Amino acid sequence: MSAGHRVLKFVRQLHLYLGVFTAPMLLFFAITGGLQTFSLHETTRGSSYMPPAWLASMAQLHKKQTTVMPVRKARPAEVATPGSDLHGADAATAATTANAQADMRVAPPSSGSAENAGAKPKKNLLPMKIFFGLVALSLLISTLTGLYMAWRYSRKPKLVGALLLGGILVPVLLSLL
Repeated sequence: MSAGHRVLKFVRQLHLYLGVFTAPMLLFFAITGGLQTFSLHETTRGSSYMPPAWLASMAQLHKKQTTVMPVRKARPAEVATPGSDLHGADAATAATTANAQADMRVAPPSSGSAENAGAKPKKNLLPMKIFFGLVALSLLISTLTGLYMAWRYSRKPKLVGALLLGGILVPVLLSLL
């Protein structure tokens, strides 16, 4: 066997075993990244959508390598009405907040103003989101078919299975530390 043939055989085996070991995380990133593309992991203001806790947690793991969710800042206090229970400092804070909100609700500038002249029109992000969703789906399918071929056509299916199990257990154990 020539040196070039041995190198090629080694590279093919290395590719097989590293691919099987990293496949579980590729699947994880493909799924969570695809869901994040469409903002299914977070709530948006003005929307009643609440993501499932597992999805928000997995998105946090994808982005920050931790499942600990950051504490969000509280929204401003509600405006005090004449019949409300707010008194003293609470009422003053609510009134100040209400005044600040009223100041921000000034009529929008006319379309011919100098401020709007330099503003760029909003881009339609849906085509790019669809493309990234398709990329995530193709990564998922490609990884699954690669795992199937590695298992089905390998001369060492026990080693392939052990590497796949290791690829699942190592990140789970690391996340528990």
